[in-house]
Amino acid sequence: MKELHMNRRALLRGAAGLALGAGAGAGASVAAATSGDWEALAASYDIAGDFINLENAYYGIMARPVAEAFKRNIDTLNTYNSQYLRTRFDRTDIETVRARLAAHAGVGVHELAHTRNATEALQILIGNNRRVGAGDTIIMGNLDYNIMQDAMNDLALRRGASVFTVQVPEPATRQNVIDAYARALERHPRARLLLLTHISHRTGLVLPVAEIVQIARARKVDVVVDAAQSYGQLDFKLPDFGADFVGVNLHKWIGAPLGTGFLYIREGRLGDIAIQAGNTEHPADDIRSRVHAGTINAAAVMTIPAALDFHARFTLAERSARLRRLRDRWVHQVRALPQVQVLTPDDPAMYGAVTSFRLRGQTGFEDNVALARRLAEEYGIFTVARSGPVGGSCIRVTPSYFTRDAELDKLADAIRVMAA
Repeated sequence: MKELHMNRRALLRGAAGLALGAGAGAGASVAAATSGDWEALAASYDIAGDFINLENAYYGIMARPVAEAFKRNIDTLNTYNSQYLRTRFDRTDIETVRARLAAHAGVGVHELAHTRNATEALQILIGNNRRVGAGDTIIMGNLDYNIMQDAMNDLALRRGASVFTVQVPEPATRQNVIDAYARALERHPRARLLLLTHISHRTGLVLPVAEIVQIARARKVDVVVDAAQSYGQLDFKLPDFGADFVGVNLHKWIGAPLGTGFLYIREGRLGDIAIQAGNTEHPADDIRSRVHAGTINAAAVMTIPAALDFHARFTLAERSARLRRLRDRWVHQVRALPQVQVLTPDDPAMYGAVTSFRLRGQTGFEDNVALARRLAEEYGIFTVARSGPVGGSCIRVTPSYFTRDAELDKLADAIRVMAA
């Protein structure tokens, strides 16, 4: 018990100090990472050796130091139980973590609230929007996440509004994507709400969010940004979007435990999001009144600082460049194959780690489920089929920091065989 007590005290001291110093450390420039640095990083992950995992967009596994911190936090919580939750966690520690997250995201503490994931955050921001009324239009895209599309449709049904879905062009370019959203906004003068997904979970396409937000703002249209896939993967801070509402996951590219995320509401806009289910635990002018999940996974929240520490071993710019290089490793080997369609362009501003492909003529969802199964059974490569793009379903490929070049070369070889 003494050892657990010391671990807990060390954790809390570390979390408090890092919350105060996060702003200085997160953006500090460091020497460019070498291949040896990335090998050392890859060695920090305990991964299964019986298959090649190229499906890392669902859950970004915790690095070993983060997983060890999580286990210690579970032990601490299990030992100190309600005494810790009521005297330390609820009163101070969760707020220390919130302050650390706000500094990391580049926003004010009063603009951020913990959620269990991006889905919860976005459902709140969409479903509790107070500006949408009868006869208004809300706009989303065909590449948005299914559950977020459901939330938009539900909002429209409850408010008597209509829904318009933007069909993101294929092949996508920065300009034709901007033009598609600009046309939708122009043709719907009663638009009140727009959903934008920064990185599509279907294809990996990175939307030019800031440019589209600027167009929407000029028409007084609120924008909700889904940053579930992009936070920690791309180099940005939340204010860079120019949007007033953002939902974020921490269990993907930050590498925190499952059950961690947050929502952002820009200062001055809190009144346009209704209080969650009549929540009276916090005042109406406190963003925390917009979220009430009951008892949360406290050990997961306690581990967020450890995840941010590990993530900060490399700058966001270095991590983004590394993930794009891994994506390029396989894409550049197969893009010229006449039977292969790669669904993100080679503009570095429009992709990160995630990229999907399809084989010409195989556009059905079941076709791609079968291809993903073939990759798994014949080549030991785990991927996932996705539906929704205008050209048909596809296979999503997502390397991570522990992925080796040889594994991506094996994928490229497998695609060549399947395409032939």
